[in-house]
Amino acid sequence: MPAATASGLVAAVYRQVAQEMRLVVPPAMLHSPVPDLLAAYWMLLRESLLPTGEVGRATKEAVAAAVSVAAICPYCTEMHTVGLYDLSGEHDAEAIAGDRAWEVRDPRLREVALWARHAHEADRAVQLPAGLSMAARAELVGVVVSMHYLTRMVNIFLSNFLLPPGLGPRGRRRFKRGASVVMRPTLRAPHEPGRSLSLLPEAPVAGGSEWAAASPAVARALARAGAVFEAAGARVLSPAVRALVLQRLSRWRGEETGLGTAWCDELVAGLPPADRAAGRLALLASIASHQVSDDDVAEFRRYHPGDAAVIGATGWASFAAARLIGERQGQAGGLPPTTHDRGGAARPKSSR
Repeated sequence: MPAATASGLVAAVYRQVAQEMRLVVPPAMLHSPVPDLLAAYWMLLRESLLPTGEVGRATKEAVAAAVSVAAICPYCTEMHTVGLYDLSGEHDAEAIAGDRAWEVRDPRLREVALWARHAHEADRAVQLPAGLSMAARAELVGVVVSMHYLTRMVNIFLSNFLLPPGLGPRGRRRFKRGASVVMRPTLRAPHEPGRSLSLLPEAPVAGGSEWAAASPAVARALARAGAVFEAAGARVLSPAVRALVLQRLSRWRGEETGLGTAWCDELVAGLPPADRAAGRLALLASIASHQVSDDDVAEFRRYHPGDAAVIGATGWASFAAARLIGERQGQAGGLPPTTHDRGGAARPKSSR
């Protein structure tokens, strides 16, 4: 929905987004067919990423960029590395964008970026740096959760690239330098925690999300947004489809599914046609969002017409995966063995 024609809750969210990000960004617009999901997306992202009470914005942007790389979301990678050009410098930004987080020069930023890059991998989870407060940890896990949600939705509905795709490496860096200057006021301005919470009603904290309690704004945002995503899933997806997705997620350890989608086709094969289309879309959204095709969306729309239905289904599935990653991070143990790369930077052992 264009900002000029927005009203009600959509207009209220758009006002906050424009005030804090200088424009109504495309990820906000894609959620606008379902106003409460728009508010949930914004609340989840805003309360974890923008305020800097315990964790600086450079650290949060490094986490957001590293998650974007992990989720194979070029659009989000470019968006958040543009911010890092201003906050931590071109070298560190490009190291994270190129999936070389071990090359980041700032040691604390390097540790956090490596953790975020692998936070979804249950058997290879890298621990957060020692010495962080519980509130800081809650904020950082909150960024991981919000970005694992957002990258899935962006992969499904937006262009693959934020920057013009014809730019060469030198042109891309020049573009990012200029964009980072434009973004500087939004990156460095203070953002008060809790500003978005009035957009949605209070909700109880879901089981498994207790990790967020040390950061009240993140905890409240997670609870309120989670209630909205659950309601959206119940409106659009059958109990059988939701159970199938949750069961598959419970077995997912963060591994990539490969180039094909046979794993998904096998899981939905026994469902009736409407549930088969919905199940395929929801499963791909949750585990392999970069593989969702226009045909998958079109097949879903045959049985569930309207933008609200497709946003509700994919939003529920994306959040289910993101929330699971947060729950596992809340239970995470110690560091795995490490090796050392050039310059002595610690790097997790590859499991491949």
